[in-house]
Amino acid sequence: MSSRTSSTGRTVTIRRAVARDAKRLTRLVRGSGAYEGQYAAAVAGYRVGPDYIEAHRAFVAVDADEQGGRVLGFYSLVLAPPELDLLFVADEAQGRGIGRLLVAHMRSEAAAAGLDRVKVVSHVPAEDFYHRIGAVRTGTVLANPPAVPWDRPEFEFRICSE
Repeated sequence: MSSRTSSTGRTVTIRRAVARDAKRLTRLVRGSGAYEGQYAAAVAGYRVGPDYIEAHRAFVAVDADEQGGRVLGFYSLVLAPPELDLLFVADEAQGRGIGRLLVAHMRSEAAAAGLDRVKVVSHVPAEDFYHRIGAVRTGTVLANPPAVPWDRPEFEFRICSE
């Protein structure tokens, strides 16, 4: 578990996700404002289950200043092949540096696992975010209807050994 300070000066704790987080993480994904309108179908039935949390390196960011530690965001790192599979920040927590903190944590986890790069297939509205935090555009993943009927940008994080 690690604690960091967000851009608003609040303490954010990043800890390993556990099975009991599954419902909160699922609600965060399904309630994401980035998946409204034309993108809603992509997450309508999506579920982050306890089995997923157990199988991957999933971490949550919680507000350490609040009773119960409200979930502000989470990510999931898949090691083989190396990919940032999920990265979500609660709508009300966006703009506070939570996404940046989660990506910095992911980079540390990837380095500790001996990875030199991590791929991410971005949601279209998140493309600018990935550019701003140093991901390098490597291509485009073509649409795969009916699951994902739009092309998505593909990025790569280059991981430096610590």
